[in-house]
Amino acid sequence: MEALFASFGLVAVAEMGDKTQLLSFLLAARFKGRHWALIWGILAATLANHFLAAAAGDWIAAHVDPQVMRWVLGAAFLGFAAWALIPDKLEDDAESSQRRALGPFLTTLVAFFIAEMGDKTQFATVALGANYASLSMVVVGTTLGMMAANVPAVLLGERLARYVPLSRMRFVAAALFAVFGVVVLMGIDFGLVAGTGR
Repeated sequence: MEALFASFGLVAVAEMGDKTQLLSFLLAARFKGRHWALIWGILAATLANHFLAAAAGDWIAAHVDPQVMRWVLGAAFLGFAAWALIPDKLEDDAESSQRRALGPFLTTLVAFFIAEMGDKTQFATVALGANYASLSMVVVGTTLGMMAANVPAVLLGERLARYVPLSRMRFVAAALFAVFGVVVLMGIDFGLVAGTGR
């Protein structure tokens, strides 16, 4: 269960103000009244992307010495902390009108899957997959974290931005990643591969 809660917490906070959350706002504005199609597209894209990421982390953990893994993961989470401090922006997509022709579900599925490639939450999912023995709990946790951040963005759109200081959430995300990195580097065993938990 710890893998589920840690994965959920890290991704839900890290996703606040992230480019995929900005994408949620944009898609909600483009496909007004099609909220459920957007939500299902986000869910499908996230499950596919995070399953691949967690599986990659699991494979890495099985082939790398636990002591080496501890230092790599600790450094990775500290790196994610620094990365989280950099404000995200959504790049204009020249093919956005062409994608819109796919309809809300397919547009969201494709856009979210691509936007997550190389994103900090995808790399965090790789690290979490390496950290925890339960691949399914990592995938469920990170997916729920993505949904917790993006479903309100789809449902409430720009109104949410007035009440949630998204620009400041990156500092909370950075702090969470940093704490997680220090815990891993110190070898504290909370079910982490850095100790005896895997």
